Amino acid sequence: MENELINLAPKKKKGLLRIVFSRVGIVVLLMWVQLNIILSVYSWFAEYFKIFALVQVIFSLGMIFYLFNCDMDSSAKLTWLNLIMLFPVPATIMLWYTKKDIGHRVTKWRIAQLIALSREKISQDEVTIAKNELVESGTDDLCRYLCRTGSFPIYENTQVQYFLLGEDKFAAMTTELKKAEHFIFMEYFIIDEGYMWGSILKILADKAAQGVDVRVMYDGMCEVSLLPHDYPKRMGKLGIKCKPFTPISPFISTQYNYRDHRKILVIDGRVAFNGGVNLADEYINKTRRFGHWKDTALMLKGEAVQSFTLMFLQMWNIDEKEPQWDEFLAPEKAQTDGFVMPFGDCPLDDDKVGEMVYMDILNRAKSYVHIMTPYLILDNELETALKFAAQRGVDVKIILPGIPDKKAAYALAKTHYKTLTKAGVKIYEYTPGFVHAKVFVSDDVKAVVGTINLDYRSLYHHFECATYLYHTSCITQIEDDFESTLAKCREVTVETIKKEKLRTKMLGGFMKLIAPLM
Repeated sequence: MENELINLAPKKKKGLLRIVFSRVGIVVLLMWVQLNIILSVYSWFAEYFKIFALVQVIFSLGMIFYLFNCDMDSSAKLTWLNLIMLFPVPATIMLWYTKKDIGHRVTKWRIAQLIALSREKISQDEVTIAKNELVESGTDDLCRYLCRTGSFPIYENTQVQYFLLGEDKFAAMTTELKKAEHFIFMEYFIIDEGYMWGSILKILADKAAQGVDVRVMYDGMCEVSLLPHDYPKRMGKLGIKCKPFTPISPFISTQYNYRDHRKILVIDGRVAFNGGVNLADEYINKTRRFGHWKDTALMLKGEAVQSFTLMFLQMWNIDEKEPQWDEFLAPEKAQTDGFVMPFGDCPLDDDKVGEMVYMDILNRAKSYVHIMTPYLILDNELETALKFAAQRGVDVKIILPGIPDKKAAYALAKTHYKTLTKAGVKIYEYTPGFVHAKVFVSDDVKAVVGTINLDYRSLYHHFECATYLYHTSCITQIEDDFESTLAKCREVTVETIKKEKLRTKMLGGFMKLIAPLM
């Protein structure tokens, strides 16, 4: 049947049974065994307390010296210092373990290799980057920075459509998927069985049967509660190539920090989708977990699509022996609509690309910067940039959720309210529900729509992607959407901050101690 939905996941066991008899339960058990072994060794050393105490002091002092001389955000350094003060040996061991990147060194090396191999596959058109409007605005400088970090050119000959809600993106993507003739590439942080994914999967299966190259990649943490570990095999029976990015394993590893938070769909190299919308029913308000779900997305047609194609292939080819590139990178032109610059952010290099793009917008803004984000967990640099923009007269407004999905993150966001509002930043909470959109729009001329939240996870630990827009026609629509969303918000004031519940303040204060680790 045309409307039949495909569901490949088995019925989920409920409660404790689901956890105990799942792959996740086994993984948790094995990790618990490892932790107990570590604690047992610690207890054994405790018998030799005097010698152990001396070694502990020397080791801790050495790690503190290392901490203050390593390349790390100052907020993160303060967090680690607090942990070392409270739990000297476990914290210093964990710091050493984290900085050594045990668990994903092979991934780190492979990604660096793939970026190097693919760097020349697409290049910056020097005629485009030399356009007067880019040079005069300084946008050419930002583009050169992005080209250095990962080969992310700025394009003309690209059309952009903005979607105000996940429902709008869902309708457009199903239409475009049905037109696929050569390949479909999908890379999403979350895939969950339900109406949205079932509808899409039916189209993917039909296209695979027609000979279309269909590839689906999702973050490995989906195996914790959303998808079975053998889901790629089930997809394979439908003719769909499928793989998780760094699936869960029974070993304590720093790879759990580095998740694939991207949302990319590319069809035939002619159209691409990007934004905050994952493939689950809450993103299209088919189910309501936290009130109304406000999300946004973009559809690109034209030359800029090839950047998203390349981003997908860089991740897909991590475990492929013979990476394929060229056959998928034939650019198609569309009617020019301003300038479009897709970009990605890799946590395994030394560049905080997402944060640098956001700070560039804040530092160059003349009239306003309007922001939608689900989380507000800031480092010192980004908080300073927000305050400085407001203090020099820029209208800085931030829309956050009114109904949170994570109470700890919500409480932590509120710890920034007092400092930001004192500097002139205006903060609002979306009363109908949860804002999942990741949007910056400034001065009616530039905008960013993508996957990058204002939190440590997105800015430091996740693989991310977004689309930078300059003088595209949809920027007016993005600003209009911000204003219409603002009309449904309550403003944060000095009075509302004072009236905040004590338990929220206490939770936020505690979470502040470990914010960089969240």
